[in-house]
Amino acid sequence: MDAKGRVHKYQDNVDTDVIIPARYLNTKDHAELASHCMEDIDPDFVKNVKPGDIIVAGENFGCGSSREHAPIAIKASGVSCVIATTFARIFYRNAINIGLPILECPEASKGIEDGDQVEVDFSKGEIRNVTKNETYTAAPFPEFIRGIINAGGLMASIKERK
Repeated sequence: MDAKGRVHKYQDNVDTDVIIPARYLNTKDHAELASHCMEDIDPDFVKNVKPGDIIVAGENFGCGSSREHAPIAIKASGVSCVIATTFARIFYRNAINIGLPILECPEASKGIEDGDQVEVDFSKGEIRNVTKNETYTAAPFPEFIRGIINAGGLMASIKERK
């Protein structure tokens, strides 16, 4: 498995302003961003998130402004993967660019509950809800995107190729 952790579940239209509120955009420090991740929608997120945990959400996750701070805050908080019904396109691209794995899977979004334990195999697109003994299938990442994510982001993957 490529990701394994406890689920933090959110609904539709989680925008970048609640992922990382604008009042914290004056820093580029990833740890500082992580310390405020999700605080306007889930004040206990930072206290409860553990390395490897997974965010599951509904439609249009990451909508709003195009700030890269949002996926950076999520990744820096220790989240290993975000699964949603759909993602805002700019968030999707920013997440891949910084090496945050994200999967679109409506069935997983509907079937997985807050607190469930989930395992993800990115090469197969397999999402396994260990708590409910259910398996969902998302489109697996193409090899070149897996390479970007495994390298830690687009810039790191470019440096590896040199």
